[in-house]
Amino acid sequence: MKSIDRTDAAAGILFILFALFFGLQSLGLEIGTAFRMGPGYFPLVLSCVLGGFGLLVLFNALRTAGNGDMGAMAWRGMLFILPAPIFFGLTVRGLGFVPAIFVTTLIAGLASLRMKLHWALLLAVGVTVFSTLVFSYALGLPFRRIGPWLTF
Repeated sequence: MKSIDRTDAAAGILFILFALFFGLQSLGLEIGTAFRMGPGYFPLVLSCVLGGFGLLVLFNALRTAGNGDMGAMAWRGMLFILPAPIFFGLTVRGLGFVPAIFVTTLIAGLASLRMKLHWALLLAVGVTVFSTLVFSYALGLPFRRIGPWLTF
């Protein structure tokens, strides 16, 4: 009898449960249509995508048996990746969008041991320019590019 990869199965079930929870929460909001999105549209779509990923992970867990060895804990990745969006959320109003996205990308980029500082800086500049062009100019979102903490 073939065994189940319990780690992947647990992750798949957790993804599906989160997708169900947030999908049900988004149904309480106006959904709208693809051309006139309501506040619940995007969370519902993300919930469906997460549920689909959960099903894929769960199916893969049932197909392949895990060997139980997960390897070493990636502490550096957790110490850099997890605080990055928190930093962005706490500083985007004070620093402004451009500096907050730059520093957030720089923090996340340094999570890998293979990422050199000059490549992390180049990545941060690229993501900042792209995000500013898309969110500020193309979509016209009303946010401050440079916040009050940096105005002199």
